[in-house]
Amino acid sequence: MHNAGVGRGDFLSEPSRIMPQTPAFRPYEPDQPFLLPPDLRDWLPDDDLVFFVQDVVASLDLGAICKAYDASRGGAPPFHPRLMTALLLYAYCVGVASSRRIERATWESVPFRVLTADQHPDHATIAEFRRRHLVALSGLFTQILALCREAGLVKLGHVALDGTKVRANASKHKAMSYERMEKAEAELQAEVDRLLAEAERVDAEEDAAFGKGRRGDELPEGLRRRASRLEKIREAKAALEAEARERAAEERKEYEAKQAKPKERGGRGRPPAPPPEEPVVEPKAQRNFTDPDSRIMQDGATKSFAQCYNAQAAVDAKAQVIVAARVTQASNDKEQLEPLIGEIAANTEGEKPRRASADAGYFSEANVEFLEKEKIDGHIATGRMKHGERAEPAPRGRIPAGLSPKQRMARKLRTLKGRATYRMRKAVVEPVFGQIKAARGFRQFLLRGLEKVRGEWALICATHNLLKLHKSGRWKGAKT
Repeated sequence: MHNAGVGRGDFLSEPSRIMPQTPAFRPYEPDQPFLLPPDLRDWLPDDDLVFFVQDVVASLDLGAICKAYDASRGGAPPFHPRLMTALLLYAYCVGVASSRRIERATWESVPFRVLTADQHPDHATIAEFRRRHLVALSGLFTQILALCREAGLVKLGHVALDGTKVRANASKHKAMSYERMEKAEAELQAEVDRLLAEAERVDAEEDAAFGKGRRGDELPEGLRRRASRLEKIREAKAALEAEARERAAEERKEYEAKQAKPKERGGRGRPPAPPPEEPVVEPKAQRNFTDPDSRIMQDGATKSFAQCYNAQAAVDAKAQVIVAARVTQASNDKEQLEPLIGEIAANTEGEKPRRASADAGYFSEANVEFLEKEKIDGHIATGRMKHGERAEPAPRGRIPAGLSPKQRMARKLRTLKGRATYRMRKAVVEPVFGQIKAARGFRQFLLRGLEKVRGEWALICATHNLLKLHKSGRWKGAKT
């Protein structure tokens, strides 16, 4: 039955009469100023890395940095060395190395802003601080390593050695081979001579037409460019030739040492081949014009060739703490074992590892003999196994007499103990390079030149150890 006075439209409009409840939101007043000064420490959790870095830096000896400042010179006071050191260490910890990115982070990132106490050094100041105090900053590596040792993170029971190619701040396309340099030098010299003759002809014509109104020593723009490039090529050639002379002297020294060995052993063994009388520069030897200290190297991961440095590290097996770090221009690791072991002793007050492992790139009979002399139990691969190749069975019985150092090492690595020890190498050192390059993004140096790159690598390795110390939770602060 139809209800009188109630139409279809009334039913349709009934839901609109029910007003929904307004939800309660938290207050949001972006223009509201702080009524009291804020405590920056409240903006981060108590266990944040920023506070740890601040505490560690407060315990470090920054005397080498502080004494570089002269209060008698006047001017605006500089930023505190503790602030600048903490800022750089924290930035490298979180993978921010660019001075411009660090400056921007002091404005945009809460941890950076807390660390600097709301101060904002510009990128030029940050870059100058790093450049001026790079040696002192790289020296913090040993101080932070000492903190790791105090915390029980370094045992030196087993140390693994390895190297990784880190790209230089230079392009391989800015390099030139010695062979090409010789051709380019002749071509540029001919072009410079032609332009000089042309300039003299034009000068003579202008003098005859307009009188002598020029100094006579202005060079045309094209001539200036060619002359400067010719000078750079000649400098690069001279550097390659100097390296060839140094290499020839080293080869002569090695040759004389090898000649003396058969006499010590009763005249046994094949005599070594003599080195060339005159130093020879390889035609394919290259020199980079942007960073002359860098070299063309093959990246082990990508198998591509790039302008690189060979960054070395010795890592302790206890907590993957780096106990020695260095950078070399040589792509081969063979000559790096002895210096790394020496740096371990220098960084740990004369201590040496009881056991050391390294891949085949480090193998040489001289390195085996060095480890034996230092009473270090060495495990160095004598070669690389092919894909799918099966390892030989473990040897039994006494070591046969008359084996060469290489044969003795190969036999040692086939034993059950030797295999277990060498297997640890990959798990100790390779994750460290993964953490540095993949997790923190350090695949290329910012600085140029071998000495500066060595300082930057020490800074990178120091912050790696700093992160290990923070993660362990074992550091309880400076002793009072």
